[in-house]
This record gives sequence, structure tokens and C-alpha cells, in this order.
Amino acid sequence: MIGSLLRHIALGAVGNVDEIKKSFEKSRQGGGDGLRLSEMLELFVKTMGSLDRVYICIDAMDELLPQHRTEFLRALQKIIQEASNTRLFMTGRPHICGELDRHLTRGTYTIHIVPDEGDITQYLSRKMDDDDRRDPDLMTENLRNDIMKIMLEKASDM
Repeated sequence: MIGSLLRHIALGAVGNVDEIKKSFEKSRQGGGDGLRLSEMLELFVKTMGSLDRVYICIDAMDELLPQHRTEFLRALQKIIQEASNTRLFMTGRPHICGELDRHLTRGTYTIHIVPDEGDITQYLSRKMDDDDRRDPDLMTENLRNDIMKIMLEKASDM
């Protein structure tokens, strides 16, 4: 993931693009696996220095496998510490808040977003109406009601 972020940041960077390319090419010579995380982080921070402000947005942080999440969060913490022009925005389910707090210590803020039952009902109704227009025999009224009930229950558990 850090490699992917490095690639994106290189697209907007003023300098260091050749250095990044050379580093990746050199790491692959002789059948290498690519840059190590520490090398990528060093290039990442160096490249961000040529930009006024960098925003890193990561959606669904909770979906990253737990065995990889800790290392990734440590890498993000290092980036934030070494590149003061970096802002981080992440989304994830509430169960990982403690883990985020442990690893991301500088200037973190948490905003809890609670699903609105009316919005969910409206969205699901619209989607099921679309399906019904495509194929009126796709679902019965009982199935439609069951879907709505279960989805609202799941949303209230968040």
C-alpha cells in the first residue's frame, strides 16, 4: 500500500520522480522483490517535501488484514512525523478506533458518523425499485420487507 501511495505522490511531485524510478529499477535488478518499506518511506517523505500540502485518504481501514494493519499504521505514523505538510483522513468501523489511537498519536481527531435510518430506507427503496423496474418478478413484497428490516437492524448495530 505504501508503494501505491508513493506512486500516486510521485505523479504530483515537482522533483524526485527520476530518483523514485531509479530506486525501483535498481531494487528489481538481479531478481529483487522491489523496495523495502524503509526505502519507500524515505522516498515518500523526501518527495512530499516538494509539495505544499499532501492529503492521504484511506477508506475502510478496518478491512485491511489485522496482521498487516499494525505495520501500515506505523508507516503512516512515520510519514506524519517526518512530513509536517501531510494530512491523513481515514474511514473505518468503530472497532478499530483503539488501534488507530495507539499508532497514530500526532493531532488525531475522531468523528463518529451514525447511520440515519431515513437515509438508509430511502436508499434501499430506490435500489429495490430500480430492480423491480428491470424485473418485476425479481422479489416478493415479503422479501423486500425482510431485506429492509435486516439492513436497518445491521445499520443500528454499527
